[in-house]
Amino acid sequence: MTTPSKIGPNSIIQTVAALEATYGKTKAENMLRKIGQGYLIGNLPKEMTEETKFHTLVGALQKEIGDTATASILKDSGERTARYLLKVRIPGIFQRIVKLLPPRPAFRLLFFAISKNAWTFAGSGEFAYTLSRPPEISVRVTFPTQPVVGNFYLGTFTTLLQELVNKKAVIKADIRKENKSIRCQYRCEI
Repeated sequence: MTTPSKIGPNSIIQTVAALEATYGKTKAENMLRKIGQGYLIGNLPKEMTEETKFHTLVGALQKEIGDTATASILKDSGERTARYLLKVRIPGIFQRIVKLLPPRPAFRLLFFAISKNAWTFAGSGEFAYTLSRPPEISVRVTFPTQPVVGNFYLGTFTTLLQELVNKKAVIKADIRKENKSIRCQYRCEI
């Protein structure tokens, strides 16, 4: 049996934070208990975590609050994750250099750097980007999940692009189920 792939803990930490921001702490905790995720209350992961835990949380939320509300929570979670990365993980000097560059070279440098650590959010899936016009980012989620999960990446990438590449950057997402995986294509207007 293969060991499950791991992803960064912010996938769960920030999803719970987004849930609390949307519904309030008490209602969010009650919801987590109701959907079988009560173990997360006061016990958020501090290290890399099995991707199964994130995708199980997403599926449970989707069944409880529906696609639209779950998509909103996950987009917020992704935005929160990006702000965490900007504050704690992406060195200030790198951020300053990227901000000095024109948008296309800034995109290239940023996503080259992201690609080196993509396993921390792609888990068993795949990450790629192109420098086409407009540039595109793709994430293929191979762990069994639903397309709604693509909103997490949408929130993360949009926030990083707007903070580091171009404040007016917009991403057009095409997220769909393909065979047994989820294909997330993000066309970046930078």
